[in-house]
Amino acid sequence: MNINPLELMKNAQKLQEQLSGIQERLDDIKETGSAGGDMVEIVLNGRLEMLAIRITPELLNPNDRDVLQGLILAAFNNGLEKVRERIGIEAGGMLGGNLDGLSSLLGN
Repeated sequence: MNINPLELMKNAQKLQEQLSGIQERLDDIKETGSAGGDMVEIVLNGRLEMLAIRITPELLNPNDRDVLQGLILAAFNNGLEKVRERIGIEAGGMLGGNLDGLSSLLGN
């Protein structure tokens, strides 16, 4: 098999440019995860950073602490799943559907 080093470098540079474009767009991705019938909502960006959290007042009862903790965890995981799906869609479009290696970064 003959490998052309110039072609390899050109492909690597193109991939690097595409990945840079994806990284720039991660801040623009915002998804909201929710749990408990939207009683807890968490907003995440494409870098998987939590931007906001909303908890309905009726959940702020000290006796319901375990319920609240479980709902926060469920809302975060729901938002994380949505962000991963969105990144897959965005990246797939930029990379022509070739997501080899990217899915491992997303935890898929």
